[in-house]
Order: sequence, then structure tokens, then C-alpha cells
Amino acid sequence: MIDDDKRDAEQDALNARLEKLNEALRQRDDERLAREAPPPERKGLTRALSVGLNAFSEFVGAVLVGGVLGWKLDEWLGTTPWLMIVLLGLGVAAGFWNIYRVAKPQA
Repeated sequence: MIDDDKRDAEQDALNARLEKLNEALRQRDDERLAREAPPPERKGLTRALSVGLNAFSEFVGAVLVGGVLGWKLDEWLGTTPWLMIVLLGLGVAAGFWNIYRVAKPQA
């Protein structure tokens, strides 16, 4: 009987230490996850504005590059205005492709 009481007391002490250790490990893991957690993702209006401005800048950049490149090549080769028209059209096509690429849903 005394051995059973002693064994129960040791078992209770061991269980208490294990519970304390589990709690300390859980707390340490929670702190580590909080430190390593990525920043909250932008949602709603800010996300929409970000995607919209990105798509707009991609489109305008492609059109401007195509137009300026065509204009300079026309000046250099003396083919005014044909290369500018062709490259401006390619710039518009590239701009629309960029808008599609930026705005398509992520898998």
C-alpha cells in the first residue's frame, strides 16, 4: 500500500513535469511561429489597386517602348511611319498580353 502511494505520487509528479514541459514547448513554438509568420496579405481595395496600377504600368510601358523604338528605327532607316505603326501595334499587343498575365487568377 505504501509502495502504491509512493508510485502514485511519483507518477503525479512526473505527469506535472511533463505537462509543464509541454506547455513550455507549446509557448516556444507559438512565439517562433509569430516571429516567422509572413506579413498579413493585402486584401480588398488595396489589393485591387495594386493589381490595377501594375497592369496599367505594364500596358503603358509596352506601348511606349514599341512606339519610341519604331519612331527611332524609322528615323534611322528612313521608313517613316511604317516601323512606328508596326512596332506600336506590337507594343499594344504586348501591353494586352501583360494585362492578361498580371490579372489572371493565381492557381
